Amino acid sequence: MWINKLNLLLLTVLLWSCKRINDDCNLQAYPNAPQLLWQTEVKGSKQESHGHFVLSCQDGGFLQVGETGFIPNTAKILVVKIDENGALIWKKEFGENGHNLGNAAIETEDAYWIAGALAGNSALLKLNKTDGSLILETSIDNGGYDAFESISLSSAGIIAVGYINAEDSDNTFFTQGQGYISLLDLSGNKTKGINIDQYLAHAYRIAAANNGFLISGLTQDAANYGLIKIDSQANVLWAKNYGGTEADHCFGMDIDPNGNIFLTGHTTSGTQNWDTYTIKIDADGTQIWERKVGNPRGFDPKYIHDEAWGIKCTPDGGCIIVAGTGDEYNNYARKCGSQGDDSNTWHIYLISLNKDGNINWQQTYAGPEGQDWAGEDIDLTLDGGIIVALDNGQFGFVKLNLSSVN
Repeated sequence: MWINKLNLLLLTVLLWSCKRINDDCNLQAYPNAPQLLWQTEVKGSKQESHGHFVLSCQDGGFLQVGETGFIPNTAKILVVKIDENGALIWKKEFGENGHNLGNAAIETEDAYWIAGALAGNSALLKLNKTDGSLILETSIDNGGYDAFESISLSSAGIIAVGYINAEDSDNTFFTQGQGYISLLDLSGNKTKGINIDQYLAHAYRIAAANNGFLISGLTQDAANYGLIKIDSQANVLWAKNYGGTEADHCFGMDIDPNGNIFLTGHTTSGTQNWDTYTIKIDADGTQIWERKVGNPRGFDPKYIHDEAWGIKCTPDGGCIIVAGTGDEYNNYARKCGSQGDDSNTWHIYLISLNKDGNINWQQTYAGPEGQDWAGEDIDLTLDGGIIVALDNGQFGFVKLNLSSVN
């Protein structure tokens, strides 16, 4: 009997301790948050690698695109293909002079197309899906330091968006340049180029929508989220800006089956520091709602960066955002007692919002003690899960379930 009473006492203390940890850390438990199923990483030839884009492939595997090394001196485009269980199928590197970028990918019936830059110029690579061998390579000097950030198929070939004349050419996220659209045929020949600097300083994503194409990105000085709609010949049909009075950095876009548009990134408008900032917009460009969410681990918010990079629509009419959350100021605050969490260690940060912009769940995912984990991109998987591009110094892949989400 006394053993049972002792066990009950220990259980009571444990439950009280857990509650205190959550209270101290200002955390809310979300039992429907996805569980981590597996994690793997792939090294490039350089000391560090950094992915920017992840794609859930038609065969159930996953493709990640980015760089190994650093621009302007050592970077090479890195493309990695793994199977549905995380086993490496192939990896390929491209570029020699050090100013090379891997930014995005699309899958066609016979190939993967990679958007980026080679030697500081906009570039497209067409790769064999089986082994990653190079089928086609094209590099176009659109002006100054320039790059393709994203591509989409059109009836005439490919529409690529990005930037030209980068003022901050060594920045892989916002170069303070001029937004630019390129039309290309399927042999990689440029047929038309359009400067869209009056709308976007940096075009970041493109997607087909409602008999046209939507392009999102950052406006001049990254002051606002920018969104434009074009036709297949890149004529601008409408243009909209969204945001507040401070910096608003737009990096992620997705479109749901009803034509609603979701944009995400991070903002300092009306926040103590960088928080994730997500907007839902109807097919005509009218804002439906906006939501700012951040500091999931309960540290002093003035030290915490919550940087969102990707977004995917969900069947409930909402979305899932991927971000990284951590301390950019070496504050090294400690919380959570025995959990050993400190603000300087970065975590993957996932947020699920419903169709009205309310939180379904939010959750952070940590690596081994002392190792930074940050989410760089997200896609939904054929088996109903989530794949996250993990920044941990290598090309990391994190697979999670999504069975609890309606």
